[in-house]
Amino acid sequence: MRQIIVTVAVIAMLVTSGGAVSGAKPGPGTSTGTGRVFFPNPVAQLGDQSLTDQNDADYAALQPAYVVRTLTNLDGSGFLNGDWAVIVSETGNPAYSATNQFIYNRSQDEFEQVMAYYWITEAQRYIQSLGFGSRFRPVNMGPQRVRINQWGADNSFANDHKVSELRFGKGGVDDAEDAEVILHEYGHAIHFSQNFSFASEEAGAISEGFGDYWAVTVTQTIAPTADPACVADWDSTSYTSTTPHCLRRVDRNLTYPTDLSGEVHHDGQIWSRALWDIRGALGGARADTVILEAQFDFPGTTMTELASRTVATADRLYGKRVAAQVKAAFVARGILN
Repeated sequence: MRQIIVTVAVIAMLVTSGGAVSGAKPGPGTSTGTGRVFFPNPVAQLGDQSLTDQNDADYAALQPAYVVRTLTNLDGSGFLNGDWAVIVSETGNPAYSATNQFIYNRSQDEFEQVMAYYWITEAQRYIQSLGFGSRFRPVNMGPQRVRINQWGADNSFANDHKVSELRFGKGGVDDAEDAEVILHEYGHAIHFSQNFSFASEEAGAISEGFGDYWAVTVTQTIAPTADPACVADWDSTSYTSTTPHCLRRVDRNLTYPTDLSGEVHHDGQIWSRALWDIRGALGGARADTVILEAQFDFPGTTMTELASRTVATADRLYGKRVAAQVKAAFVARGILN
């Protein structure tokens, strides 16, 4: 989240939710259920910048932020395992229901498991609705491995060695309580699946910028908020003192190469702003189709290179008028001229 660790050593494997524990309990055998989630997070939903973690307390002001949503693509085991997300390990008990009813609150460890399962599954369903896996090549079209609250720091990361895996930290607001933190990390997993190379510092900045953009474009599609350019409004209450609370924003007026600092999260805001402006010009579905399709096999060079590929992709898919709109967004950031 606040840093990306692209490749880390795999820690000794823990017992998974689908292992010996799941074998001892009967599952419902059905692929749909319900789960209680934040939609996407309490600060964004309620417009209340005064909300704080309060040591995982399930206090009264947070109650209107809970939403019960349909969980899809479950494997029928009674655990949060499915086609597009699987909770492989967690701190505390693995969420289990013989009826696929996963109703928890934030004081319970299982709540973040439901959040991760729901938002990753919905992100993949959105990707497929754009034609990836049918009209286009698939994008991370498989069960995404997730570890919940097993990173002792207030941070999260995506790992691609030896498998693609997301790990969410705890401390302050537990990271997986905020849908936009989950979606940001899933953005890195998307890049892993697309053979996106992290060969340069700019490639790392692009991935951070895309992760921020992916977080806000998915939440705007599924659960629109009043300040959509603010990323991770709830998680960031634990480490920001000014309001609105944001991890970062996708609408900052930064330009390339003038505002490059060498810090990938800062520099990623140049890229995320360009993507955000493309979305404003084309609409979410068309913009996301172009952006995702352009990222396949990126060699990890520069923002200019991927911007040129994105313009060419827009031209191939939608024609010269749309390509000109995409190019204009990159020109405005100084990435193209």
